[in-house]
Amino acid sequence: MRTPARRIALAAFSALAATALFTAPAAATVYHQGISVRPHAHIAQDGTITLSGTYSCEAASPGGAVQVKVTVVQDRFRLGLGAGDARCDGEAHSWEAHGTLRLTPGIHEGAALAQAELQEIHFGGGLMPRAIDQIAVDEREIRVIDHR
Repeated sequence: MRTPARRIALAAFSALAATALFTAPAAATVYHQGISVRPHAHIAQDGTITLSGTYSCEAASPGGAVQVKVTVVQDRFRLGLGAGDARCDGEAHSWEAHGTLRLTPGIHEGAALAQAELQEIHFGGGLMPRAIDQIAVDEREIRVIDHR
């Protein structure tokens, strides 16, 4: 009797696995994605800081959107910048992020750490995201140049 019970359990497990495999969305994950940040950030006369770089990504999963997020860290100050929505078509694109130093005046000329991320945001039917996944990141030391 052990053999038939084992076969039934194996058949049930196989059917469950096949169901899970064939009902998963075809584009559930973003493949072949990347992002880079250029080695210099610039502070303009009006106190606006600008960073730039490039990215590439393929189509986001159903119900998701991809955005570029940039963070600059210098001394004990942290400034988050958004560079907007990404166009995920497999091609290389430029991004540029701007932010004001009005609320973070501690960012100054010199060495800093920059982190550029591609984030896939999954919405669950409302305005608030259900999940945010980091799909690509470039973190490097940069030089902030002050043009004021």
